[in-house]
Amino acid sequence: MAVREDEQAARAERARAIGLFRYQLIREAADPELSMKARGRLVRAIAEREHTDPSGRRVRVSRDTLDRWIRAWRRGGFDALVPNPRQASPRLPAETIELALGLKRENPDRTAAQVRRILRSQLGWAPGERTLQRYFAEQGLIGPAAAVAAVFGRFEADRPNELWPGDALHGLQIAGRKTYLFAFLDDHSRLVAGHRWGYAEDTVRLAAALRPALASRGVPEGIYVDNGSAFVDAWLLRACAKLGIKLVHSAPGRPQGRGKIERFFRTVREQFLVEITGDREEPGRHYVADLLELNRLFTAWVETVYHRRTHSETGQPPLARWSAGAPFPLPTPAALAEAFLWEERRRVTKTATISLHGNTYQVDPTLAGQRVELVFDPFDLTQLEVRLAGKPVGLAIPHRIGRHAHPKARPETPAEPPKPTGIDYARLIDGAHQAQLARRVNYAALTGSTHVHVPGQLDLLTGEEVTR
Repeated sequence: MAVREDEQAARAERARAIGLFRYQLIREAADPELSMKARGRLVRAIAEREHTDPSGRRVRVSRDTLDRWIRAWRRGGFDALVPNPRQASPRLPAETIELALGLKRENPDRTAAQVRRILRSQLGWAPGERTLQRYFAEQGLIGPAAAVAAVFGRFEADRPNELWPGDALHGLQIAGRKTYLFAFLDDHSRLVAGHRWGYAEDTVRLAAALRPALASRGVPEGIYVDNGSAFVDAWLLRACAKLGIKLVHSAPGRPQGRGKIERFFRTVREQFLVEITGDREEPGRHYVADLLELNRLFTAWVETVYHRRTHSETGQPPLARWSAGAPFPLPTPAALAEAFLWEERRRVTKTATISLHGNTYQVDPTLAGQRVELVFDPFDLTQLEVRLAGKPVGLAIPHRIGRHAHPKARPETPAEPPKPTGIDYARLIDGAHQAQLARRVNYAALTGSTHVHVPGQLDLLTGEEVTR
């Protein structure tokens, strides 16, 4: 396939830019007035620094390469520093280009970085991200640039498990229902400490993400969240207090400090969500049938891809950087279970009873008039522990139970709808009415003959009783 003239011009321009870059690096060191000692000192200083190449990348150039460029410049001047235009734009195998273009065409939301990851997984190697972007641009496959998330500062925790930012991401729809991802990120390593996809952005789904994280990753010194309803619920404050975690909420309208988890959510959209669909089957996307499969696929992506790939900010894989601080003390099962119980306060009546969400319980008569704490599992309101000033004083005996779960403890999957009876009441009424009309037809009116009025006889056109 012949190379178009515009491609040749672009390659020549890139080659010239590379020559200028090389000349700028060596122009001082190539001065013939410099002594060998001074030139060596200057070249070493250049080799130790990072430089921005014509592609915008930060690179280092070895001393041997700098010496080679100086010798080339002395022999042939600036032209000797300009590479062959074909070397400036190495050509890829045609099948690799076609595969990359096919991946982009079947799923336009894929970025060049994502296509590169897929190629590397499939072929064992992949061209550079900028090379892919160039081919996509030539084929008109690059749309408007996506909005870049705001940067909220450069703070970083000094050690693993010092701070876990947490937030919720609005995801795709599965089986017609919107999904939400709760996630907690270790600020120092960018490791995903805990995560959970659910059908609601509520307290229960937040607990489902946080509790396994604490059990497997240890207890952080602090958790940093926003002011969403799930994050300001009293149960989270209680859980953190029980485990000795400092809970910090960002100031309204000032999200600084949550930039890392916002950037992680952007990665989730660009690398994970872009590859799946939950509404209908689409080319280039994996169809996810239910929430169980969504969580399984996400866990696989986090553990095999995200945790093991070198992070652009830290220069280390998140799992390796987090593990460098191990071992981390884990909470005991009893302490974890206690932390995730819910608690509400009630005053005991004169008859030694208490009420909780429509249920009535009998307690120790000596507690009459006292304000007590009720500690319970939100999914089972038949078992309540009574505490007075934090000390256990027995159980609340169910007296009348109308609700078995807390109003906020909605199950992930709603109850099956009742089976339809097949009875259409409106149609039954209409059928009865039509039958009544058929029995009272005014046949005399049909023939035009006069007839004595029969009480209750109905007119065929109006349906009203005939009066004459």
